Amino acid sequence: MMQERIYLDWNATTPLRREAREAMAAAWDVVGNPSSIHAEGRRARGLVEDARAAVATAVGGEPRNVVFTSGGTEANALALTPGVHGKSHQAIDRLVVSSIEHASVLAGGQFTPDLIARLPVHRSGLVDLDALRTMLAGGPPTLVSVMLANNETGAIQPVAEVADLVHEAGGLLHVDAVQALGKISFDIIKLNADFLSVSAHKIGGPKGTGALILASNQIGPSALIRGGGQERGRRAGTENVPAIAGFGAAVKAAVAAGNDDMASVETLRNRLEEGLRQTRGSVIFSQDVLRLPNTTLFGVAGLKAETAVVGFDLEGVAVSSGSACSSGKVQPSHVLEAMGYGSDMTKSAIRFSLGWETKDADVDRAIKAWRKLSSALLRRDETVLERF
Repeated sequence: MMQERIYLDWNATTPLRREAREAMAAAWDVVGNPSSIHAEGRRARGLVEDARAAVATAVGGEPRNVVFTSGGTEANALALTPGVHGKSHQAIDRLVVSSIEHASVLAGGQFTPDLIARLPVHRSGLVDLDALRTMLAGGPPTLVSVMLANNETGAIQPVAEVADLVHEAGGLLHVDAVQALGKISFDIIKLNADFLSVSAHKIGGPKGTGALILASNQIGPSALIRGGGQERGRRAGTENVPAIAGFGAAVKAAVAAGNDDMASVETLRNRLEEGLRQTRGSVIFSQDVLRLPNTTLFGVAGLKAETAVVGFDLEGVAVSSGSACSSGKVQPSHVLEAMGYGSDMTKSAIRFSLGWETKDADVDRAIKAWRKLSSALLRRDETVLERF
């Protein structure tokens, strides 16, 4: 009898929550356009606004400052637009992004490459605050983008300290919080961020919807998609009502489960790491700093991540080699390269990410699979996979 597959790639995407599925099914029967003023339109508008309030509550923002997008990537691109006016009232036309950001931030949005600088990080995976201070000194006001939690290592960044430096220099701060939502508690005001990006499918909502949250309606980026008055003129196009309704239901469920879910997940994650550490030469990246409770980035020098991921898959365990946004290609980790690791480690990294449905038995299966794979793979005998 074939064993049930084990899913340990929750940072890539999550299963659809029951609450989100039910909210979407109900929304499919709502015929109105949310911009219409008749009863049908008002009903659709009500679903959108209920979800907007739920997202705002989850991050400590105001509903009027939530802009729905097609996902985290669009939310990031919307935030990274030149010409936005900062607290100094000067137009900001320079961008600094940390070197471990998601590809959608590293791309720089609408900034041209000559206006983008990369902020280095320490070996721990945390941003270099002294380097940021130097980069901000004496220059024009700058938009800075630093993620709250890294999608590969799980390292949680000192965003509030970054915000102090950025605002002292008259700039603005964008925070990609896609991986943090539903895993740790945070508040856009306490973080002192100006813009915050989130995504539905990382918390049990549908793929294809996300949001950019603004700290104030007085400061905001220019619309990327124009031609309609939707989202207070910040993002044109008829809203995807079923997906947004599912997003709202998912974020409510994630907030309600909160710390209880993640405390259990962290216990499982720690037990998984104990098993992985039994391999000589193994490294758990960013293990000495605060991390997401569900995330482990693991490597052994000389291990080929692509071969290991395939090996785990053949054993019925879904893991990844890092970010899921590289068209199915396994590439060296740019995050580990930025942290100062050589190719022997950047090509070896395997990411395990757990979620609210992960069980003790899943962790046991993953450890067992690794023990079966490791000795053969670390001999660099790729033909061993043919025997699994």
